[in-house]
Amino acid sequence: MSIICYDLILMSAPLETAELLAFAQTVDAKSLSRAAAELAVPRATISRRVARLEERLGARLLKRTTRSLVLTDAGEQLYRHARIVLDAVGQAEASVRRTDETVRGDLRVSIMPMINASFNEMVIDFAAQHPELRVSIHSSSQLVDLKRDAYDVAIRASSDLEPGLVVRTLARDPVIVVGAPAYLERHGTPRTRRDLAKHRCIMGLAHGDLPQTHWPAAGGGKVYVEGAFFTNDMLLRVHAAVRGQGLAMLPLIAVRSFLESGALVHVLAGTMQAEARIAVVHPEREFVPPQVRAFVDAVVAWAPGQLDRGLPDAVECARRGKRRRG
Repeated sequence: MSIICYDLILMSAPLETAELLAFAQTVDAKSLSRAAAELAVPRATISRRVARLEERLGARLLKRTTRSLVLTDAGEQLYRHARIVLDAVGQAEASVRRTDETVRGDLRVSIMPMINASFNEMVIDFAAQHPELRVSIHSSSQLVDLKRDAYDVAIRASSDLEPGLVVRTLARDPVIVVGAPAYLERHGTPRTRRDLAKHRCIMGLAHGDLPQTHWPAAGGGKVYVEGAFFTNDMLLRVHAAVRGQGLAMLPLIAVRSFLESGALVHVLAGTMQAEARIAVVHPEREFVPPQVRAFVDAVVAWAPGQLDRGLPDAVECARRGKRRRG
């Protein structure tokens, strides 16, 4: 009888925040051990909370294998709602503390690798100004899901920013087609968009893992392109183009110094072109945490006159490319 009563109480009681947090953190970290480390609790505690949550709901949320954790359909549904609940709890807590001018807590930032050296100085100054804040900077050319991957802020260069984000534009930059002089000598210089069919093309990956198949044309529309080299790393695409592996379509900010040094040549001007918006973004929410607001303000203040400097290693890479060709 006591077991039946306990089960009825368990089924009717609301879900605990600690259980939802353990589950969501496990999904974000893709590991019980990493989730435990990030929450600073024993692994057994995380495992017990997730198990209790599954028991309470009467559904399997995670499929555990020797190497990974995979969400079930029920787990996918719960995760989406759990993130909303946990964000609301965080906002409620922050709203009480917002009268305190001290910026504290955690700040996770995703940046594109093409940010120049002055950005590093700005981030270090920002961290020094807020000693009670734990700052984590993740550099990757792969697009992250801010909510799913638990990032607070991101700096992106894209012509298509997803909805649900607060966007502060830092700069606008043309996206152009470039090729190395040695490559153009071997394969010819394309004059029309149809000529792209005869060329090796260096392509990105859409949505992180899907091979890119089209390039944007000036004035709108897209052109099908047969790729020969694919990577989601923008720096690798730049360097592959400098080394003569094919044509690449890249933001001007990433190739400006290569164009100035002669390591790359702009082709199909006025035919193949788009505009990328460099922006600092964060998830839309009713209350923006103080650390997010402070970091966004710092980035916006830093950006003017800085983003047009291009890649920090551009000149040296161009010199190496010339030495190899020589």
